[in-house]
Amino acid sequence: MLKLKRLILLFLSPVFIFGGNPALAVPKNIQLEYDVSRNGEQFAKVTESFTQTGKQYNIRSVTKGLGVYALMGERVLTSTGTVTKAGLKPTRFELQQGKRAKKALIADFDWTKNLLTMQVKGENRTEKLASGTQDLASYPYQFMYSPPAKEGVNVTLTTGKKLNHYQYKAMARGEKLDAANKSFKTLHIANQPNAGEEKKQLWLAEDQFYLPVRYSLTDENGDTFEQTLTSIHVE
Repeated sequence: MLKLKRLILLFLSPVFIFGGNPALAVPKNIQLEYDVSRNGEQFAKVTESFTQTGKQYNIRSVTKGLGVYALMGERVLTSTGTVTKAGLKPTRFELQQGKRAKKALIADFDWTKNLLTMQVKGENRTEKLASGTQDLASYPYQFMYSPPAKEGVNVTLTTGKKLNHYQYKAMARGEKLDAANKSFKTLHIANQPNAGEEKKQLWLAEDQFYLPVRYSLTDENGDTFEQTLTSIHVE
């Protein structure tokens, strides 16, 4: 059985790039829905919400398996923090799979001490917290505040279990992509994997606040997982 934890890999294709000009009118309420497939066969749905109240933001992403995959329970990602001139500044990230509390992952951001504390199976792991660090739930929405630059492609991201660094390349700009009954002009970004490594890709809507329209991951076995936008509401 394909494990739902595989979905997390779709979110490990971040392309958070600093250096673009901040968006002038960033929405404060966003609802997105996605279909998730493996080799063209749908097996899950993702529902996400982003809300900003004052200077505080809240992001919630829920993945529900279909058919037999529903037995795995819901996977819920949440990110809370503040909105600054540079964009999102997370203070806490949580990942919960089903009702198994022991499986939860928690990351606390201490920006005063520049320290990231991750709780994994009841044990704390700490890492130095670099400026601009995001989490699995927050990084897609940071693009609204800092659109991708022409060439700089790197990110520091916590999965709740560890801190990772990524490098990606812009593959195409203005690439048309049909999704959610709309036609989007997207920025297509991908990593440059070596032989045997996973290929990760992301399409950001240039004409819709750089929100993600599609994620794609091709693993070392050649299986392709895709998460494609099916509904979008922005205000």
